[in-house]
Amino acid sequence: MRLAHWAVNAPLRPLLLAVLTASFVLPAQAADLITITRDALDNNAALASARSEYLGVEAGRDIVRGGLLPQINASGNVTHNQQYESQGSSQAGAGAGAGNVSAGDDRYNTASLTLEATQALYDEVTRRQVSQAERQIDQQVYLLAATEQQLLIDVASAYFDILRAYEVLEARLAQERAIGRQLEQAGEQFEVGLIAITEVEEARATFDQSRADRIAAESNLQVAFEALEQLTGQRYARIEALGDSMPIALPEPSSRDYWVEQALELNPQVLAQQAAIEVSRSGVDIARAGRLPTLQAFGNYQYGDSDIDGTTGNDSSSQVGISANLPIYTGGSTSASIRQGTYQLESSQYDFESQRRSSIQQVRSLYTQVSNDVETVEARQQAIVSNRSALEATRAGYEVGTRNIVDVLNAEQNLYNAIANYAEARYDYVVNLLSLRQQAGRLDVDAIEEVNAWLTGDEVNFTLPETSGNDRYEPALNIGAPPQPGT
Repeated sequence: MRLAHWAVNAPLRPLLLAVLTASFVLPAQAADLITITRDALDNNAALASARSEYLGVEAGRDIVRGGLLPQINASGNVTHNQQYESQGSSQAGAGAGAGNVSAGDDRYNTASLTLEATQALYDEVTRRQVSQAERQIDQQVYLLAATEQQLLIDVASAYFDILRAYEVLEARLAQERAIGRQLEQAGEQFEVGLIAITEVEEARATFDQSRADRIAAESNLQVAFEALEQLTGQRYARIEALGDSMPIALPEPSSRDYWVEQALELNPQVLAQQAAIEVSRSGVDIARAGRLPTLQAFGNYQYGDSDIDGTTGNDSSSQVGISANLPIYTGGSTSASIRQGTYQLESSQYDFESQRRSSIQQVRSLYTQVSNDVETVEARQQAIVSNRSALEATRAGYEVGTRNIVDVLNAEQNLYNAIANYAEARYDYVVNLLSLRQQAGRLDVDAIEEVNAWLTGDEVNFTLPETSGNDRYEPALNIGAPPQPGT
């Protein structure tokens, strides 16, 4: 049967293979930051867990509130009864040598039904438990918002870490190629007796270091892609790059105090700790309510039926009333509960103060970092220009014999380090700016869309850059002609 099935479907196999191959070969559209962010909001496990936890807390409120609503219960049973009796007696006397023995049994059925209904009239403990559950929902709303904002910053950081790693890798590849050419040229010069072996070894050592830097950069790129996959549950082959025209400016408004005020008013972590104080205060109220009486209305109906001794008919009864309960002495547990709740309230107040101070410090630090990043990006960009000029001057000196190969190698390393540092500074600025908005409680999808507009549409592939061919660093690969004998 399997051979027959294979023979029938054999003509379809080339077409199927072509379709499958095309699905892998055709390039997929590069994902941008907002697309990946939405994927994370839909698929992130930590955020889904936080949403479920919120719904669970909300359901807990309904559980507690049920104690203030009517309670109706019904119970009943049907029973078959069977009794066994054995009795005997004897009398002493003439002619009475044996006793009389009688035995019998009785079988009958019974049925009963009970209906009970209660309604709390005054139950301060349950009422305050409902109030506490409401405060817990408020707290969970803030915690859910904090989880969502943390996811947004994590996705953005992972996204720009990929771009950062890619640009650094491009620089390291170009550096390795340039120093590799320098090493080849040094070997040729040594062969004809123009330089000493020490300069060859210097070039070899520098080349080995550049190779190690390139390997580390490749590893960082792979790790960065995998970190993004962990957040979204999806794999991306390519993403959009950040444009060179990205605006580098101070946060608006450019006032540190404004951002601190925003954090105290909007930061979900601060608001969650503030809500935790109200939860703890409700716990103290619940403990104190344990000294108060409870009052409830009740009603019940009972029905019974039995056919014992051939009786017919049934019995029924009903009750309606009000019951009250007043705790007089509970062994000190109520007082202990009040003390415990008071300490928990005090602890939550300290936690709030700690979170408030932490948020203020983080906002101030991030604002300072963003402000410094603006100047750092400009300085790093100028450093590329300066190091490129220094490299050109060193090459010129190398050509006329006033500089040696070690000077050229150092100048090349300085240039590529400046290029890598510039990439680091740009992405530090973007991530720190988003982190500032997170600490101020102002990081949302709209903020991500603003940053997404800075992308150019150029693609960054997970495939490692080519190790040969022209690239934007090609002009820096011209290491200059070696000095000629007699110059």
